[in-house]
Amino acid sequence: MKSNKIALLAILLWVVTIAVFAWFFVRGNTVTGTDNRTAVVLKANERNLVLQEMRGMLSATHGIIDGANRGDLGQITKAARSAGMAAAADVNPTLMARLPLPFKTLGMSVHHDMDEIAKAAENGKPAPELLKMLSDTLSKCVACHAAWQLRAED
Repeated sequence: MKSNKIALLAILLWVVTIAVFAWFFVRGNTVTGTDNRTAVVLKANERNLVLQEMRGMLSATHGIIDGANRGDLGQITKAARSAGMAAAADVNPTLMARLPLPFKTLGMSVHHDMDEIAKAAENGKPAPELLKMLSDTLSKCVACHAAWQLRAED
């Protein structure tokens, strides 16, 4: 009888632990922002890493536009691949847990879109089509920046 109670308690603790982890995975570490956006609260080094990744996306965007202007599909492919899913592969799981699910979803979809732009360029799609794909991707960037701000912990 006593072992049944211990087993039940162990299962209950396991379920509570999973529920708490799921809550933080979805919600992340957020507070109300100062400008009607939600602030994602990160350690300073985590914030710097996310901002560095965003600068990489901006640089890739510039490379895609420049490649389209030059008619250089190789440049477009290289630039888009630099911001594809491989760029997000080494993200620290602790950092990912601190980011809210909608933020993660938007970010990963942008990385995926960059891989799709690279594939389209490899397949010889014309520049206007590639620029349309990039425009659709940039609308996600605009939506993310309109909804979220990054704040370093005090």
